[in-house]
Amino acid sequence: MANTEEMKEAILEYVIEEYAEDDDDVTYDTPLITGGLVDSFSMVSLKRFLEVKYKISIPDEKATPEAFDNVNIIVELVKEFI
Repeated sequence: MANTEEMKEAILEYVIEEYAEDDDDVTYDTPLITGGLVDSFSMVSLKRFLEVKYKISIPDEKATPEAFDNVNIIVELVKEFI
């Protein structure tokens, strides 16, 4: 199992690589959904990334915009299923 810091880094790196513009300053607390960085289609690919990387299954009812709104919240969600 990955530790929390490694998980935060991996998820942040993925978000920046996939969704951020080069000049975006994305941190663990940056609002991803409410800030417009990640849309509903992107959220699906982010969920899939998490499921594959951490070998988990996140139920659709748990995959809410609120649960994906920043890296810190996403880490807590992932930890529920590890």
